[in-house]
Amino acid sequence: MTAILELRDAGFRYRRAAAPALEGVSFSVQEGRSVGLVGESGAGKTTVLSLLLGLADPTSGAVLFDGAPLDRRDRGTMRAFRRSVQTVFQDPYSSLDPRQSVGRIVGEPLASLRIASGADAADRVASALRAVALPEDAARRFPHEFSGGQRQRIAIARAIVSRPRVLLADEPVSALDVTTRIQIIELLSTLAETEGMTVVMVSHDLSVVATLCQETVVLRSGRVVEQGPTRQVLGAPADPYTQRLLASVPRLPA
Repeated sequence: MTAILELRDAGFRYRRAAAPALEGVSFSVQEGRSVGLVGESGAGKTTVLSLLLGLADPTSGAVLFDGAPLDRRDRGTMRAFRRSVQTVFQDPYSSLDPRQSVGRIVGEPLASLRIASGADAADRVASALRAVALPEDAARRFPHEFSGGQRQRIAIARAIVSRPRVLLADEPVSALDVTTRIQIIELLSTLAETEGMTVVMVSHDLSVVATLCQETVVLRSGRVVEQGPTRQVLGAPADPYTQRLLASVPRLPA
């Protein structure tokens, strides 16, 4: 199985930062697999996601997509990359434009990436809304008419409408209640299986990663301290930091 996304010895330093945000981070994401990035706040998870999204360049090392370095200066490369990689953000309330209809929000990638227009775009939007179990009339409505869980479904529909190969998710369920969180996790799992998408998820919730992700990468202070199959990393962690992360997870009394 080939790697679709890779970080090779990636480092990243913010201007005037006392310490690098990332240092020597290396891991690969195999096509069709689900990978979770975990760690406490400030571990570097969001910085890694920014590099994988092509929103920033590493100050050392490289980001590779399909084996080739990702060059943000090359418009052709980045257009092809944007067609292949989409994202779902954390907050379904701030990530959707309240002034636009759901149909226009979901169809925005089709227009901006020049993938489809007219009837073809409308068909793709309808298909994406069906895939996330939203009603047919959702396209004519506006975000304020939907619950938080439904808004996150809209955000997911927008991410999958262009039929990407990779879905990057930044804490996609942290702003939701427990019941809705379970529904969205099940939806992402189903989409990954039925659409064959590669999923990379940033999360502080180890239970979400354990449910959805086949591989786990543990970050601490900008470094990878452990990585491998999720059952191994979370089931029998070798690194003391991963052990402490697991020990901090609340458990119901027996």
